[in-house]
Amino acid sequence: MIEYIPGLAGVPATESSISSIDGENGILAYRGYSIEELVKYGSFEEVAMLLRDGELPSANELEDFQRVLHERYEVKRDIRHMMWALPANGHPMDVLQTAIASMATFYPDAGAADPNSAYTQSALTKIIANMSTLVAMWARISSGYDPIPPSKEMSYAQNFLYMSFGEDPDEEIVKLFDACLILHAEHTINASTFSAMVTASTLANPFASVSAAVGTLAGSLHGGANEDVLNMLDDIGEVKNVRGYIENRLQNKQVIWGMGHREYSVKDPRAKILQGMIETYINKSNIALSRRFEVALEVERVCEELLSAKGVYPNVDFYSGILYAEIFKIPKKHFTPIFAMARSSGWVAHWHEQVAHNRIFRPTQIYTGSDFRSYPRK
Repeated sequence: MIEYIPGLAGVPATESSISSIDGENGILAYRGYSIEELVKYGSFEEVAMLLRDGELPSANELEDFQRVLHERYEVKRDIRHMMWALPANGHPMDVLQTAIASMATFYPDAGAADPNSAYTQSALTKIIANMSTLVAMWARISSGYDPIPPSKEMSYAQNFLYMSFGEDPDEEIVKLFDACLILHAEHTINASTFSAMVTASTLANPFASVSAAVGTLAGSLHGGANEDVLNMLDDIGEVKNVRGYIENRLQNKQVIWGMGHREYSVKDPRAKILQGMIETYINKSNIALSRRFEVALEVERVCEELLSAKGVYPNVDFYSGILYAEIFKIPKKHFTPIFAMARSSGWVAHWHEQVAHNRIFRPTQIYTGSDFRSYPRK
């Protein structure tokens, strides 16, 4: 008898050397390096190379990669025209998925036949480079403004903020945003990464795989949860309302957004880092946040009291939305595309790993339909 495991929970689907999770101790590592050290000492570009190549780059290798990445920020004119033709109220994730898929038409020979070729490697770098440009472009286009051309002199984080707001961002803000990109860059075989891998296993091109991953990330049970967290905090409104709100949702078996993660039985290490970054920035800059942060801290306290016995603690989405909205001043609808920007580095690494040792995914099923029967004849 084949055992059915809903959601493939705990079922190994592949072997990978890209990242690892110790859910009981709250440890996430990329290629063996803890995210705490990568955030403290590294940059997003360095992490993208680590995920791709398996080792940290030398200073010269990193400089060369940054130069190539910066040269590839610019998006093809036809893609820009296509984006202008889309409805302004279209969700940014739908636009991003469409744009990434269309990029395959400019790289017809990028594929699994020769994943190590200079041509295919160039396409993988182009995906990472263009993700940030596309997200920043749509933020402007959907508001009726022309996109701001990218700067070939700026880092990945700095250029995105510059293209989004038209100003050279503060150095501390750039460091914070770069750290957010590192934290979201990779997270083992989550739903969107698995989607990319399944697509890659058919030997589809990398643009199709990343487009599939973007579509998967868009769901509220995956990347879209950070928007739901802010909506929840706004619904609660005041610290005094937290306990009643949480107890009511638990009684009605409703989701507490940003709480719990299938891989962690303790607080998500990314949530710890994000919370610490928010508190450090508040103390350093002497700014005042809205009530959201105070409400969030109380939600965490009440949930720890009521749910810690079940191993339910804040995940990465719980604090990322607050950071994006309160400090970066980014509208909610662009939160998940930023997640996708960062995760593109993990997705292309998994695409490459999958096609290098490929076997097409073909799981089985347990049939629950009708027994074999004859067609009724009149």
